[in-house]
Amino acid sequence: MDYTQLRVETDSGVATLTLHRPDKLNAFTATMGDELLDAFRRARDDAAVRVIVLAGSGRAFCAGVDLEALRDEAERTRIAKSEFIARFPLEVAECPKPTLCAMHGAAIGVGVTMALPFDLRIAASNATLGLTFAKLGILPGLGSAHLLPRLVGRARALDLVLSARVVAAEEALEIGLVQRVAAPEALDASVRELAATLAGYDPDVLAHAKRMLEFGGHATLAETLENDPRVNASLQAARKRGS
Repeated sequence: MDYTQLRVETDSGVATLTLHRPDKLNAFTATMGDELLDAFRRARDDAAVRVIVLAGSGRAFCAGVDLEALRDEAERTRIAKSEFIARFPLEVAECPKPTLCAMHGAAIGVGVTMALPFDLRIAASNATLGLTFAKLGILPGLGSAHLLPRLVGRARALDLVLSARVVAAEEALEIGLVQRVAAPEALDASVRELAATLAGYDPDVLAHAKRMLEFGGHATLAETLENDPRVNASLQAARKRGS
């Protein structure tokens, strides 16, 4: 697939997927979704890639869906029925590789929901995040009804969705919507440094760590204690196969 709304760069085991409609603040379209899903799958399946980063070009991460798309019935239907909407959150959440999302400027609507399944979200201190779907008379998608309460809790999820308010990066950090905040001029370097650190670790260890934490997040303590040795045994077997 030739990308027209996405830039892809792979360096030292890190694949960076950059939304690229800077003149439109990276407003989301069906084409962008198709390209992002394709690029993510390629990075996930590439043995040379150890970490996947999602970022945005220009002045914003993603200012939401392109409003012209919402006014066009054909484009609106194409978005609603796209494989991106149906599959992207699940494939990101199930990816064995660490996934990072770098957010700066406006991250609104789908600019938030597409980031929720990533392992870590790092925001510039000038970032503003909002699930503003109620203002448009629509509901948040991309699995956010499952993902958002797990990140911030049910009460805060209700606050964000029902009020449709926009929060600054520091509040997003406080409530768990993002995990780190960096100065705008330091965001890229901070993300690159973290990605490089993760790329230097044994990928089998990180993949199994993700599996262990996912299981523990849904299981009882007793079930987790039983699962821990199984995951460790699976890790050791994987490392032996790789040696």
